[in-house]
Amino acid sequence: VLAADEAYFKKHQEPLFSSHMLDLSEEPKEENIATCVRYLKRMAPLGIWLEMEISITGGEEDGVDNTGVDNPRTSTMSTALSAISPNFSIATAFGNVHGIYKPGNVKLQPELLGKYQAYSSRKLGGKSQKPLYLMFHGGPGSTKEEIRTAVDNGVVKMNVDTDTQFAYLVGIRDFVFKKKDYLLTQVGNQKGAGKKFYDPHVWVHEGEKMLSARVKEACSDLGNVSECHIEFDHLLVIDLTMVLDHL
Repeated sequence: VLAADEAYFKKHQEPLFSSHMLDLSEEPKEENIATCVRYLKRMAPLGIWLEMEISITGGEEDGVDNTGVDNPRTSTMSTALSAISPNFSIATAFGNVHGIYKPGNVKLQPELLGKYQAYSSRKLGGKSQKPLYLMFHGGPGSTKEEIRTAVDNGVVKMNVDTDTQFAYLVGIRDFVFKKKDYLLTQVGNQKGAGKKFYDPHVWVHEGEKMLSARVKEACSDLGNVSECHIEFDHLLVIDLTMVLDHL
């Protein structure tokens, strides 16, 4: 993929992709950092953002099961990437897990992120109190307070895939339950013709509306509800709620 980026940049003076995610969290720490350094050295001249993962996030995602992995209490923050480019972010574990679990089964410690920031600040000379762009993987099921604490400690992105998947389902599920008498047969059911209800444009849109509402909630939780677009070098923070209002 990077070779394609480099070829495209040579021709168009811009990269084919704006960012790449590299998850080597299950590899030894030294190997993880060394590999990310090698890739970032190629990405930096192209202006490409690197998202890397420094420690294992529990739970199960994409067929990788880490439910039996002890949630690490600390993660090593590498200063090696900063010597190459500021355009990188780190997904680090603080008790978070992929997927959704019953309340009380997951113990988040977002306050640890503040300690990571303080440590990295000292290592990098103290010019910035929050030098790291942090990722929050395994966000579903988190409380509003936990999310606020994570954001206050430098989280700039939170994964909400599980929550948004369920929200999409809820919209379709509730529509089917509410209109089931129209959906039992194609024609001639006791409620009359049901085509206007079983038309996919109708029930799919119900899922889209619930998905839109859940993304708006996430934007509010992350403090991204305004008409202000802020640019940090190559990182553009966009208010998605303005886009979703038009769906």
